[in-house]
Amino acid sequence: MSMSVGAEDDGEDKPMSEINTTPLVDIMLVLLIIFLITVPVVVQTVKVQLPNVRFEPTQTKPENVSLSVRGGPGNTCEVYWNLTRVDSKELLDRAVAKLRLEVDKQGGPTAQGIELPEAHVRGDVNTPWMCVAGAIYNMQLAGFQKVGFISEPPAGGTIRL
Repeated sequence: MSMSVGAEDDGEDKPMSEINTTPLVDIMLVLLIIFLITVPVVVQTVKVQLPNVRFEPTQTKPENVSLSVRGGPGNTCEVYWNLTRVDSKELLDRAVAKLRLEVDKQGGPTAQGIELPEAHVRGDVNTPWMCVAGAIYNMQLAGFQKVGFISEPPAGGTIRL
């Protein structure tokens, strides 16, 4: 960095008291250009095509399991198998028993073309996510391969297809 000195009347050179801002402006412009170039590179986005909202009527089969999940008092979870309230262990036991019954009806585990039942989960809007996730986990742990959500289309609204 340089410093300029000016001549005084008495002939002695004294340093100037003003700050030379030219190098500071140069550095700031270089940094601005660097940031303008690097910010688009640093901000990475993943291109995702979100699904369109559609209403597909559910094919209700008698072998499918209907679960209703809602939040209970004191941050507890309430899970209902059809209309019967079950806890986590009972949900797992019922799910395993249901799958065994359906597999036995179709000729046993070695039979070809077995169609396993599905689990349909209805979650209340105000249900904590851990309640719904716990119900899904238990159903998958029991062996259910298809676990889906049941929802209602918006009332009076149009549905995009």
